[in-house]
Amino acid sequence: MNKAELIAHLADEAGITKTQANATLDAFVEAVTKALKKGDKVTLVGFGTFSVSKRAARTGRNPQTGETIKIKAKKVARFKAGKELSGKL
Repeated sequence: MNKAELIAHLADEAGITKTQANATLDAFVEAVTKALKKGDKVTLVGFGTFSVSKRAARTGRNPQTGETIKIKAKKVARFKAGKELSGKL
């Protein structure tokens, strides 16, 4: 399912226009992004938790040349499915 299909589904289920569904989805993504940038977790009970994790610096290898390269440390977004969502899959 891509974003357009998700928006169409949300609009049908909620009885709103696609424009309203798009604005709602964009607002949700923006709110989660801002919270993660601040280092907060976003927990939706029954669905899951969005959080930020630190990935340590490490050594990698260029697959084309075999040369060893250094990969910088960085923060990554994580999602852990909740118990209810996991049970439905």
